[in-house]
Amino acid sequence: MASVFSRFAPRLQEAIVARLGWSSLRPVQELAGEALLAGHNAVILAPTAGGKTEASFFPLLSDLVERPPQALAALYIAPIKALLNNQAERLGLYTEMVGLDRFVWHGDTSSAARKRFLREPASVLMTTPESLEVMLVSQGVDDAKLFADLRTVIIDEVHAFAGSDRGAHLMSVLERLAVRSEHDLQRIGLSATVGNPPAILDWLSGTSERPGRVVDPPKVPGRKQLMVQCCRSSAAGLNAADEGALAAQASELARGHKTLLFCQARATTELYATEMRRLGTTVHVHHSAISHEERQAAEEQFHRGSDACIVCTSTLELGIDVGDLDHVLQAEAPPTVNSFLQRMGRTGRRANQPMRMSFFCLNAETVLQAAALIELAKGRWVEPVLVQDRCWSVLIHQLLTMALASDGVAPEAAWHHLSRVPDFRGVTRGEFDRLLQWMQRDRGLDIVSGHLVLGPKAERRFGRRNFMDLYAVFSSPTAYAVVDAAGKSLGTLQQSFVDRLAEGVSCFLLGGRAWVATRIDHSARQVMVMPAPRGKKPQWGGYLPQFLGFEVCQAMRRLLLSDDEPGYLTEEAKGVLREQRELFGVLRLGNRAIEYDASEIRWWTFAGGKINKTLAYALEACCPDWKVVTDNRLVSVRGEAAERERFDDALEQLGEAEFWEDEQLWREIACDLPNYRLSKFQSLMPAWVVRETVAAYLLDMEGTWRWLSGRGAAPRPVEPVVEDRATSPLSRHSGSFPRPTLPVRWVETQADLVEVCAELGKSRVVALDVETTRTQALCVVQMANDDFITVIDARAIADLGPIAALLGDDSVVKVIHFASFERSVFRRHGVEIANVFDTCKESRQQRAGEKKHTLAAVCARELGVQVDKGEQMSNWARRPLTESQFAYAALDAEVLLSLHRVFAPGRLI
Repeated sequence: MASVFSRFAPRLQEAIVARLGWSSLRPVQELAGEALLAGHNAVILAPTAGGKTEASFFPLLSDLVERPPQALAALYIAPIKALLNNQAERLGLYTEMVGLDRFVWHGDTSSAARKRFLREPASVLMTTPESLEVMLVSQGVDDAKLFADLRTVIIDEVHAFAGSDRGAHLMSVLERLAVRSEHDLQRIGLSATVGNPPAILDWLSGTSERPGRVVDPPKVPGRKQLMVQCCRSSAAGLNAADEGALAAQASELARGHKTLLFCQARATTELYATEMRRLGTTVHVHHSAISHEERQAAEEQFHRGSDACIVCTSTLELGIDVGDLDHVLQAEAPPTVNSFLQRMGRTGRRANQPMRMSFFCLNAETVLQAAALIELAKGRWVEPVLVQDRCWSVLIHQLLTMALASDGVAPEAAWHHLSRVPDFRGVTRGEFDRLLQWMQRDRGLDIVSGHLVLGPKAERRFGRRNFMDLYAVFSSPTAYAVVDAAGKSLGTLQQSFVDRLAEGVSCFLLGGRAWVATRIDHSARQVMVMPAPRGKKPQWGGYLPQFLGFEVCQAMRRLLLSDDEPGYLTEEAKGVLREQRELFGVLRLGNRAIEYDASEIRWWTFAGGKINKTLAYALEACCPDWKVVTDNRLVSVRGEAAERERFDDALEQLGEAEFWEDEQLWREIACDLPNYRLSKFQSLMPAWVVRETVAAYLLDMEGTWRWLSGRGAAPRPVEPVVEDRATSPLSRHSGSFPRPTLPVRWVETQADLVEVCAELGKSRVVALDVETTRTQALCVVQMANDDFITVIDARAIADLGPIAALLGDDSVVKVIHFASFERSVFRRHGVEIANVFDTCKESRQQRAGEKKHTLAAVCARELGVQVDKGEQMSNWARRPLTESQFAYAALDAEVLLSLHRVFAPGRLI
C-alpha cells in the first residue's frame, strides 16, 4: 500500500526530504496521517520522542498548503508554558519550511507582540487554555473574526488535561471556539501513556460530529534496565544519614553520564541537589519555584554537557526535550504507573540503547511501591483517566467569564453552552437554575436586562489587575520573588514559607544552594538574600504525601503474597521484601486481614488512600467515639474503644448496601469533612456544592462498596458505544444478565414521559426505584405496574412535573425499598412522595429476627431470587447505559411488585 507521505502536498513532501532529510515516515505517522487526512478526530499514542508531534502536524500543514487559510487555522495547546517554549523552535521550523508561520501566546508574551499577531494572525497559534480564555473575553480581540477559519486543535500531553479542572476548562473554551468557527473543529490529542484512550477520544471530541480514531501502533519491545535499591533496611522516618546515602548512590550512578534525578517534592529536590553538588556532581535544579531564566539556563547547559544531572520534580515529566539521556534516577517512587512510564521514557532514544531507570528507596513501603509500578507496567496496565461530569468549580468559573464578556450572557444561552461540555453533563437543568438563583442572592452574579453580569461580590474578589486572576481555573499560591544582591531573580517562595522566614527560619535552599534572607519586602513580594555561611542548616517547606490508587496498592499486596523475587531488586531490596512478607502473613486472610491488639485494631486493606479514607469516615459514623487513622495500606482504630466485637459489628454494617445508600448519613458525613479549599471559586459556591466538591475529593463510595462486596475497585471506564437510542437496550440482550418478565419501555423525551406517567397513574400500585451518582444526583427513574416497566432517563428530561404529579397522588401506592433515600433524592427537585409502602421497613417489622434487610437479602429470603447488586454503585451518569445496567434497573422495579404481594397480600396501604 502506498505511503501516506505521497498524499501530502508536494511542497510539504519536498520540504520534509530537503530540510529534514527524511526518506520515510514512522508507523505512528503513517497511521495518524491516514486518520487525519480522512478528517477524523484522533488520540495519537507514542513514546516520548516517538514522533507524535510530526504525526499530528504534517497532515495539518498539508491541508494548510492546499487550502491556504485566511487567518488563524490551527491551535497547538500545551499544559505548561515551558512545553510551548520548548516546542516553539521545532514547530517554527515546520511552518517556515512550507511558507507559513506560528506564534506563541502565553503569560510571558509581550503586549506589543500580541498586538502584532492580532493585526496579522499567524496560521498556527501555540498557547494555553488560560490565554485562549483571555482572548475570548478581551474587548481588544475580535474573536469572531480571529477564529472564523479555525480548523484544527492539537492538544499535547492530553492526559494532563483529561479528568482535571483544567481539562473541563479547556473543553468549555473549545466549545466556545467551535461556535465561532466555520468548520467542525478537528480535535487531536497527543500522549505517551493513557489507560483508556477511547474514553479520552470521546471526551475530547465533545460536540464534534467527525468520526474518531485511536492511533496506537504496535509497540516494539525495547530493552529495559531497571533497578530498585533500598538505601536503608528500616522503615523509620527520613533523616540526614538517609539523605546522604541516597545522594551518594545517585551521584555514583550519575557520574560521567547525563541523568535526571526525579524527586517527589521541591523540598527533597533542593536537599539532594545540595548534597550531590557537595559530592562533586555537576547539578542543575528544575522545579516550578525556580525562575524561568534559571530553568532555561539549566536546560541549555545540560544540552551542551555530557556529565551532568538535573534534579527535578514532575516539571520534566511532560514532553520538554532535554536531549538524549543515559539514565533516569528516581528518589523514592512516583505515585502512578503513568508517571513511571513517562519518566523511564526519557531514556533509550539512541540506537541500541536500553531504557535505564533506577529507584533509590528509603524504606520498605517505597521498595514495594516501586516494584508494584514495574509489575503493573509489565502487565501493560496504566491508570485510566476518569473524566468527570459534575465539575462545579469550572462551571462557576465559566459562568463568571461569560458574564464578564461584552454585555453578559443570557441564562438560556449559558445553559445551552455549558450543557454541551462533557465535564458538566451530569449537572441537571434544575441544579443549574438552583445555582444561578443562589449566586444572584449571594451577589456573585446579577441579572440586568435578562443577562447575567458579574455581581459586586465577584468584582471585589476578582476585579484586581483587570480581572487577570479570573482567567485561570486554579489558584497559584501567593509567591514572593527571591532576589540576590545583584538584583538577579533566583525563583519564588510561597507565602506560607515566607511567613516562617519572618518567624526566625532564615536559611533555606533554592536552586540547590543555601541562602539567608536579609530582608522581606511584603509590599513588593520580594525576599532579598545572600549566600548562607557554611555550617548554617537550611530548611524548606514540607509536603503532604499523595494518595496511592487502588491498583497500585493491590499490586503491592500481591508482591507480599508471592514467593517470587523480581530480578530488578538489589540484594538489599530483596532482603527488605522477605522481611515484609514475614511481617504481613496476616494478608493471607483476604480482605479481612485484621490484627487485633489490646489497644489497636489494624485492618490491612491495601485499598489505596481514598478508599481507606472513606472507610475511616464510615467506621466513625458507625462508632462516633472512635478515631480512625489511615494510610494507603492501613485502616487503624486506636485506644480503649477499639473493641473487637464492636469492630466486627461495624464491618457487618459496612457490608450492607443500605448503609451506602443512606442519603442523610452521608450528608452528615459530608458536613463534617474538613473544609479544604479546593477551588479559588469556593467562596462563590453554595454550601451544597462545596459539600459535594469536598466529598468527591476525599471520598470514593463507589470504589469502597465494590471492594467490600468483592468486585474490585471502581469499574473500568466503559468505552463509548454507538447505538440506536430509540430502542430498549434489552433488545440486544445476550443472555448473560437476568431479564425481567414484564415488557420494558425506555423513556428519554418529555412527550413519552407524559404518556407513560398517565398510564401509570391509572394503577393502584406502582413500584419505584432510582439510580444516582455517588453524590445522589438523579440519573435514572424506574417505575413498574402489573403491565410494564419503564426506565426513565432523568438526565434527558427537562421537566419532572409528570413524575411529581404521579408520586404526589395519594390514591396510588408507591412501593419502595428504603424509601428515605428516594424521598431525599426527589426533594432536591421539589418532589414529594405520598402513600409509600416501604419494603425495607416491612421486612424489619415482619421479620424482626433476621439481621439483613437489604433488597438482595430480602429478595433471596422472600422470593428465592438471587438479585445481583453489582451494578448498584456503577456510573449511572454515563450514556448510553450498559446492557447490564439496564437489566439491573428494570429488575429492581419488578421485584418490588413481588415483595409488595408478599408483605401486603390482599391489601393496599
